[in-house]
Amino acid sequence: MTLQLNRNTTPIKMRNYGRIVQDLISYASQMEAGVERDSLELYIAQCMRQRNLVWNRDQETGLNRVKEDIIRLSDGKLQCESPLFMQFMAQPGLVGMGQKRKKK
Repeated sequence: MTLQLNRNTTPIKMRNYGRIVQDLISYASQMEAGVERDSLELYIAQCMRQRNLVWNRDQETGLNRVKEDIIRLSDGKLQCESPLFMQFMAQPGLVGMGQKRKKK
C-alpha cells in the first residue's frame, strides 16, 4: 500500500517570502472585510517584514515595500488600509535585526 502526498506544485511568486505567506495572502483575500481580516493582514505584514530582514540582511526594506508586495501578491484584493495596519506602518523599524555585532 502506497500513500499519496498531495503537494502544492504551483510556483512561488516571491521566494523570499515563501509559500506559507503566499497561502496566507490568498486565504485573507477570500475573507470578508472585518476585524479578523485586518488582523490577518497585520500578521502577514509582520511576517513579511521579518523575512525581508532575514533575506536581505544588508539593507533595511521599508514597510511601503511590504505593503506593495501584499497588494501585488493578492492581485489588488488586499489594500492594507485598516487603522491597525496604519498604526503598524507608523512604528519605527526593527533596529539591529540582521546586523552583526562588532568584536572588541
